Order: sequence, then C-alpha cells, then structure tokens
Amino acid sequence: MDSFLLVLIVVLVAVIGYAVIASSKATGKRNAASLEDAKADARRVIDRLGGQVLNLSGTNDASKQALADASERFTAAGSQIEQATTARQAQLAKESAMEGLYYVRAARVAMGIDPGPELETLAGQNAAGTVTEDRRVDFDGRQIEASPQPSQRTPNYYPGGRVAGRPVPAGWYSEPWWKPALVAGAWGVGSALLFSSLFSGMGGVGYGAQGFENGYGDGYGDGFDQGQLDAAGQDGGWDNGGGWDGGGGGWDFGGGDFGGGGDFGGGGDFGF
Repeated sequence: MDSFLLVLIVVLVAVIGYAVIASSKATGKRNAASLEDAKADARRVIDRLGGQVLNLSGTNDASKQALADASERFTAAGSQIEQATTARQAQLAKESAMEGLYYVRAARVAMGIDPGPELETLAGQNAAGTVTEDRRVDFDGRQIEASPQPSQRTPNYYPGGRVAGRPVPAGWYSEPWWKPALVAGAWGVGSALLFSSLFSGMGGVGYGAQGFENGYGDGYGDGFDQGQLDAAGQDGGWDNGGGWDGGGGGWDFGGGDFGGGGDFGGGGDFGF
C-alpha cells in the first residue's frame, strides 16, 4: 500500500511538472509571436516616417524645425525597436514614430502643402487639448507665444500629449518651453505659472494651472482617469526620466540608454 501511494505521488508530481513546462512553453511562444507582431507594426510606422524624413525639405523656419524634430523621433524609434525585447517596448517605439509623423504633418502644413491622411491619436493627446487662439505672455524676462498656426514668431510645434506627467496642448510656440522637462523628466519652478498665464481661459485646453500641476485635465473626472492614461502608453514601461512622455530626451529605458534623444538644437536654459 505504501509503495502504491509512493508511485501515485511520483506520477502526480510528474504530471504536474509536465503541465507546468508545457504551459511555460506555450506562454513563451505566445509572447514571442506577440513581440514579432508588435515589432512588425512598429517597423511599418518607422519605415513610413523614414521615407517622409528623407524626401521632405523644409522651406521656412517652422517646417525646418518640425522636420528636425521628426528626424529625431525617427532616430529614437529605430534605436528603440532594435533593442525591444517585449511587445510593450515595441509599442512604445511605434508611439515615438507616430510622434514623428505628427511633426512631418506639421511641416507640410507650415509649407502649405497637403498634410496627408489623418494619424492615429497619440496617448494623452486628447486630454492635453489644442491651442485655439494666439497668445503672448511675458514670463521670466522674455515673451512666450502660442498659436494654432505656424509663423515666424511661432516656429516650434508640439503634437500634444504629456510631458513629464503633465499635459501640454498641441500647437505652435515661440520656443519649445516643454523640452527642459523632457530632458530632466520633471518640471521646474514657475512652470505652473507659465502654463496658467499662457492658457488661462483658452477654449480647447480645458484646464488651468491646478490641472497642470496634478497632471490631468477636465476629462480626468469624466472617466479618462490616470489609469487609462497610463494604459494608453504614456507612463509606465520604459522611463525617460519621469515616465514615457512622448518623445525627446535621452530615452533611458531602465536597462540602458536607448540613445536617439539627441541635442534639441539651441534649446538652452529656459529658466525653469
């Protein structure tokens, strides 16, 4: 009887072990297939961006700057996809390339040519809103402008989204005032004041300095909560010094530097 129980136990252990190994192999195959699918999807967008970057030349300051930003995103996305080991990382590489396509679209608008087809919405873009009117404010000894259209005074485009966990509206600006936060991964002193001065009462933005400081807009209370923003791909996963915030920066992804962040070209110290 004892020997029978012993044999039964051995058989049960063997069956359980086999089931665990089989399940692990099946999971590994599914993960590998998911990774390959995500990589293929990302490379499709990266290749599309690369073709646009190579075939377009800016004709004015706004289009040249937008194409420079698109090129930076192309470099970053290419580096990211080469080092991606999970489907999530591949998806974030695609997100970077999608940002680049938004910059290409902006460059085409600035040159007065067909902007091309509509693009997928970026994570955090809807919550950030859009610049809907011209604004000019004095801040820290200089004038900062925002506009829904490119001009000689507003040649710097941002497609809208979250930077270092805070929403920045899509639009054209006199300077890339959000880029120090992209590089540092955190906003400096006075950022909420600048945001409030620049966007207070502007339709299409929908939140003030308090919302900016809290990292969300009016939609937060209507179901577009922080968890949904995180799931959309802006936070979590890889970190560029304060969360994935849509482009730029050194792209530090926890295990190493993904490069491609590059120099923002004369951004300098914006006084934050």
